[in-house]
Amino acid sequence: MGVRRWAWEVIGVNDTDGDCAEWTFPADPGAVRTARAVVRGKLRGWGLDSLGDLAALLVSELVTNALRHATGPIGVRLVRPAGLPDVLLVEVSDPLPDPPRERAAQPEDESGRGLQLVASSSRRWGSRPGETGKTVWFELAVPG
Repeated sequence: MGVRRWAWEVIGVNDTDGDCAEWTFPADPGAVRTARAVVRGKLRGWGLDSLGDLAALLVSELVTNALRHATGPIGVRLVRPAGLPDVLLVEVSDPLPDPPRERAAQPEDESGRGLQLVASSSRRWGSRPGETGKTVWFELAVPG
C-alpha cells in the first residue's frame, strides 16, 4: 500500500488504477473534506463528472457519521463492478461494529438526516459487518 501526503491527511492509498480506488483517512474532522476531494477527483478521472457532486455529498455524510460514532481509521472505496457498467459502488468503512440506524429527524434537529439522504439519493444502500467493524455502502446509477 503506497502512502501519499497532500495538504490534507491521507493515511493510505491502495491501487487507484482500473475500476477500484481506496483511501484510508484518520479519524479527524479534516477527513470529510479530503474524502470529498479524492472522490470527486477519481470520478473526474473515470469520466464520471456527473456523479461527482452527489457521490461526494453522500460520502461526506457517511464519513461524518463514522467520525461521530467511531474512533480509528475510515476507509473509502469506489468500485465500478465488472459486468455492471451502469453502477458505481461506494463504500465507507469504520472500526465500529454497530450497524447504522436510519432515524426520523425532526425539523429542529441539527443531525440525523445523513442516512435518509443516502437512502433517497442512491439506487440501493446497506451495511455489512467486517473483520474489525462495518462497511456502509450505496450504489449510484452511472448515466449511460
